[in-house]
Amino acid sequence: MSGATPSLTPLDGGHSGRTFLGEAGGERVVVRLYPPGDVRGDAAPEVDRSVLHLVRGLVPVPDVLEARRAVAADDAPGLLVTSLLPGDRGDLVLACLLDAGDAVGLERLGSGLGAVAATLAGMPMLRPGPFVDGALGVGRFPDDDLTSWVATRLRAWPDSLREALSQVCRSAQDLLDTVGRASLAHGDLNPKNVLVDPRTLEVTAVLDWEYAHAGHPWTDLGNLLRFDRHPAYASAVLDAWRSGRGGDAGTLLDGARAADLWALVDLAARAGENPVADRADDLLRAVAESGDLHVRPPAR
Repeated sequence: MSGATPSLTPLDGGHSGRTFLGEAGGERVVVRLYPPGDVRGDAAPEVDRSVLHLVRGLVPVPDVLEARRAVAADDAPGLLVTSLLPGDRGDLVLACLLDAGDAVGLERLGSGLGAVAATLAGMPMLRPGPFVDGALGVGRFPDDDLTSWVATRLRAWPDSLREALSQVCRSAQDLLDTVGRASLAHGDLNPKNVLVDPRTLEVTAVLDWEYAHAGHPWTDLGNLLRFDRHPAYASAVLDAWRSGRGGDAGTLLDGARAADLWALVDLAARAGENPVADRADDLLRAVAESGDLHVRPPAR
């Protein structure tokens, strides 16, 4: 990126508006900006660089070309510059497969995504927590129990609905506690955040690692199965995860839904900010009203 003034074009697919396609001197790269005062702190670009280094060779990720902290005194954002990898956005590929009723393609895509989740779940961490620096030091989450998380984040919900969800969360937490270990979690692993070869349906890149943390091994599996529930796709995701990590299919699906409650609660607390948060709020309310972790997401 040095030696020429880059042009930046916003990339589709996210809600943060911080990721751009950059072009300078004939080179095409991806540029992620971190404004001064970023909620993740000044070390966020360095954390993301280190996570990409950690997983390189295990899952497909871009090369890091530059990482730089924000300089508040100059109002200069931090940045992370990475290589541009080939492939189509996974959510667009998934939509085409669903429209075509292509069960074989859905199985192939689901298998690739499940394998990514299984690989990350096999990367052990000493304890759960957010990454706080470029050395991937692990901090502390504000809550370590789902029911406390519900009380903290969903204060705007009616008391009766919040209590109904808390009852679901108590059983979910008991199931999560049976695992007793932490692993690397992408934190936002879903088709929107991967690139896919549209011909072979192989995953060519796993992107957007800003929610990466040390967490529960079922976290990414729950995200993959949150809204995308076509039987061919979901079964392939589960089978691929079990092939890499083992486990009973029924228990694993229950665990995936339980682990995803952490993210759903956080998203639901931000309903109105973006369509994903709104869908999460709808789904979480349906879970609370039905008492069923497997209730289907309401149509929008």
